[in-house]
Amino acid sequence: MRAAVLHEIGQDKLEVLDDFETTGFGPGKVKIRVRATGLCHSDLSAMSGVLPQPGPFVPGHEGAGEILEVGEGVTHVKPGDRVLVCWLPACETCPACKRGQKQLCLAGFMNAGIPNYKRPSGDVFGFAGTGTFAEETVVDARCAVPIPDDVPFDIAALIGCGVTTGLGAAINTADVAAGSSVAVIGCGGVGISAIQGAKLKGAAEIVAVDPVASRREAALKFGATKAVSPEELDDAKQSITGGEGFDYVFEVVGKSATARKAYETTRRGGSLIVVGAGALDDYLQFNMFELFFDEKKILPSMYGGGDVLASYERSIALWRAGRIDLEGLITHRVPLSEINEAIEQMRTGVALRTCIEI
Repeated sequence: MRAAVLHEIGQDKLEVLDDFETTGFGPGKVKIRVRATGLCHSDLSAMSGVLPQPGPFVPGHEGAGEILEVGEGVTHVKPGDRVLVCWLPACETCPACKRGQKQLCLAGFMNAGIPNYKRPSGDVFGFAGTGTFAEETVVDARCAVPIPDDVPFDIAALIGCGVTTGLGAAINTADVAAGSSVAVIGCGGVGISAIQGAKLKGAAEIVAVDPVASRREAALKFGATKAVSPEELDDAKQSITGGEGFDYVFEVVGKSATARKAYETTRRGGSLIVVGAGALDDYLQFNMFELFFDEKKILPSMYGGGDVLASYERSIALWRAGRIDLEGLITHRVPLSEINEAIEQMRTGVALRTCIEI
């Protein structure tokens, strides 16, 4: 079986090998034939060591495919069912789940420490307990979410992470008010999804901020009313808000420098929504006076800040109704054998989302 592996954390390229076997199949598990998977920036962050992940590992967590086998006790799916991969499934029994904050369930993180694969040289982990840059994967059954027949695998894969994260940040976490002003810093697949969410909620002004010109151009097609480079953000703040700042600013990069800039771009009493996944040692500083005096709300958004299963259903309904554009997010397609081309497309910013067809 083929899969793309990162041998050591810090390497910048993957190696596609055909000597993999899935491992761990048994009660409560399912085996999935992966058909399509998206490349998310979190995969690159795990490769570089920004996000913690044991290695060697197979990246990929934004996938969809067909059920091949189900383990004992699995009743919600059967062989042949079409599913998307949920990398952070809810256990339904922990305190966070019982409070209705299923996106904060830690059960899914435990999967990251269990190997999904083996090679002649030893065990190999799957990123976030999934590892979708492979022809097949074995995951916790709760990771397999059935999808309707009319949802293509590539669209389902995007819903499995980037779309849910971005839309949810605007709809669930920020609950953007109609007529408000919004800035989105970082306009890849997640940032564009946040822009679409802000548009759905009725924001009057949506400013897309990104250093890559092609992404700025794309943002305008997805609902942004203005697109600027990071150097132009202060001028946009002045011209659109009279210097007061935006009602909502989404940080979708995952760096303290951009989060600090986002905070400064937020009006007093406004909301900074932290969507980007950053490093454990990257600290964001505030002084106690500004926190008290400006009364700005800092709202982290984990996986869209809500029940992911309900968010999946909402995304499908909105896509069917033509209210959100998911096909347009896929700007590039490559086979698994060319995975490093997809990585380069992500690093240079030329792609919103690259679909790896397996």
